[in-house]
Amino acid sequence: MIKAAEPPAQTRDTLAFKDGDRVHGRLVRQEGGVLVFQSERFGEVRVPAADAVVIKDEKPAASKPVVAATPAPAAPSQPVAAAPAAPIPAPAAATATRGKAAEHDDEERVRLWERFSPSVLTAHVREFFGPWHGRLSFSTEVVTDIAERANNSYEALLRRKWPADEVQMTARYDYSQTNDIATTDLVKLAGQWRRDFSKVFFVQYRPTGEWNRASVLRGRPNDYVLLQQELGTGYQLVTRASRKARLGVSQNRFDTWNTAVTPSHVSRSVQSLFEETEFTLPWRITISQRGVWYPVAEQPDGWENRFDLSKKLTETLSTSLRHEVRRNNPDGTALDYTRLKLLFGLDF
Repeated sequence: MIKAAEPPAQTRDTLAFKDGDRVHGRLVRQEGGVLVFQSERFGEVRVPAADAVVIKDEKPAASKPVVAATPAPAAPSQPVAAAPAAPIPAPAAATATRGKAAEHDDEERVRLWERFSPSVLTAHVREFFGPWHGRLSFSTEVVTDIAERANNSYEALLRRKWPADEVQMTARYDYSQTNDIATTDLVKLAGQWRRDFSKVFFVQYRPTGEWNRASVLRGRPNDYVLLQQELGTGYQLVTRASRKARLGVSQNRFDTWNTAVTPSHVSRSVQSLFEETEFTLPWRITISQRGVWYPVAEQPDGWENRFDLSKKLTETLSTSLRHEVRRNNPDGTALDYTRLKLLFGLDF
């Protein structure tokens, strides 16, 4: 008997993410800093090389050798009957069946984990948005005591940086109800463009839209749409990689459309002072804060502040503690508030 040449065995590589998730398949190629990996379950995945490594299969599954037939020896004068195959005992057959079923269950669990793995979901989202980075986060709370209350918040953030420019977009939806009556129904969209002219001076433009459909002011319905446009310039006090501090002035325009009882439109222009700080701490913790002061004549000064404390749990999952305050908004319609929320998010 002579063995024929064996066909090349197919490798089964493993894509290992930094947070421990693993996906089986085959490495197609590496394009610069991007790994192109063909997964067995959900097709082609593109992952930054800094977020994962490929573990090559050192022992590929060997193919069965192809055996070439050799000339048969002369037939004997008397035919020899083939011995019947020994039957498989019933207990052994049952054990083999149970083993195959257990192996199938394990494979199904692996497939389910790979399909909904945070790392794999993040890789697909990153491939879709390309150079844009961001976070999808949510917060939910259900309380039942003398009343039934439910609070939900959903937020999406997109950000992109260039050598001298930064663009950021945020969409948020807050909804709360007590005894099936809506107490908060708020949609908020915000954007930011900042350009650094040097290591010291910068300009920025921040449009913000707010649609409140469950607002009450002095006991009366006060549904409104608020559009704020802020154009400002400032001075960068600290520009280190782990610490940033900015101080500046802005010109603001507020446009408010009241949609509750009597439709109306009010416009107002106000100057403001603002300060921003960002800190990157050990253990993958970041702190960001922004405060604005509106000096307004013949009425209490307005101010607002937002503080975020974020912690990356893994390369893809994070949590954030956020505190927001707004008092005496110059538009005269938007409600004052104080909010403290814990959010969980998926980074990409």
